[in-house]
Amino acid sequence: MKVTVIGAGILGASTAYHLALSGHEVTVIDQEHQGKATLAGAGIVCPWATKADEPEWYKMYAAGAAYYDALVSDLAARGESDVGYRKVGALVTAEDPAEYDAAGERLALRTAEAPESGGFEEISPAEAQQKFPPINPAYKAFWVPGGARVNARQLAPAMVRAAVALGATFRSDLATLELEGAKARVLDGQGREIPSDQIVVTAGAWASQILAPLGLSHPVKPQRGQILHFGMKGADTSRWSVLLPMASHYLLAFDDSRVVVGATREDGKGFDYRVTCEGQHEVLSAALRYAPGLADSTLLETRIGFRPAPPEFRPILGPVPGIEGLILGNGLGAAGLTIGPFAGRQLARVATGEAPEVTLAPYAPAA
Repeated sequence: MKVTVIGAGILGASTAYHLALSGHEVTVIDQEHQGKATLAGAGIVCPWATKADEPEWYKMYAAGAAYYDALVSDLAARGESDVGYRKVGALVTAEDPAEYDAAGERLALRTAEAPESGGFEEISPAEAQQKFPPINPAYKAFWVPGGARVNARQLAPAMVRAAVALGATFRSDLATLELEGAKARVLDGQGREIPSDQIVVTAGAWASQILAPLGLSHPVKPQRGQILHFGMKGADTSRWSVLLPMASHYLLAFDDSRVVVGATREDGKGFDYRVTCEGQHEVLSAALRYAPGLADSTLLETRIGFRPAPPEFRPILGPVPGIEGLILGNGLGAAGLTIGPFAGRQLARVATGEAPEVTLAPYAPAA
């Protein structure tokens, strides 16, 4: 089967990799837009703490975390060992006592059903500071050993390279859709058709532009996120835990003495690729509130990404009704780096006629 995947972010890269694993003829085409969410996002894998309580959505979220170990092992077996994934544990805290207690109740229920979480325990402020030294010294926290971080700038290209090694083709190019009767066709930037039995659109915030020529109104809009990177000169940050303050912000560290704090959630900004004073102020204020130990760090950079934000925070996954050979994967929003690899595996199964491992009915594209 010939399958074209449009968009090589975390979801498209995973879709292409799993299709290639199954022996299909895969073409991945990506326009490499400035502001791709995958390249800007700070990947935290700890779904057990989320406030989201819709059962099917949480099931997908948790399955995304559970799949990482197998994915990382499979990629390593194919020579892709440096994928930016590491279990460093997660610190879950909250300033409001009632919210803190609610977080503990959620963790107790969810980690009991998820052995990959490693369980959880409440730890003292001093113990929390050992695991994330800049943390506010007043914060006690719940410690989840299975919490992880992932660098999507490493993982997504690794999956694309693995797909190419299995026979897939990667093209940096524009993709355009058109209809031939009831069937979708895909054209490259020179107007040449890319022969496809199935087309999977995983183009994130840019999907609306790709689907528009088919007369489809796509509800996913770009949501701008500004994410700040701090340098901690001389600090070994490689094993620092993720910090989840149960607010709209998060903190995590990477290997190169770097701490990342995010992120703004700015709707209605379109594709305005700018660092703003308001955005800087918001994230800096959160950073110093939750981690005053960052006060003397160096502000290295601000990354901007446009999340594909769906209505009601519900992703869109599955065949497009009324159009033959067109599958849509989009709207993972801020959960993209947790769910993306697992969701891509499901899209690959749908494209080849296999049943997905979880029900995708709640996420079906609208007719």
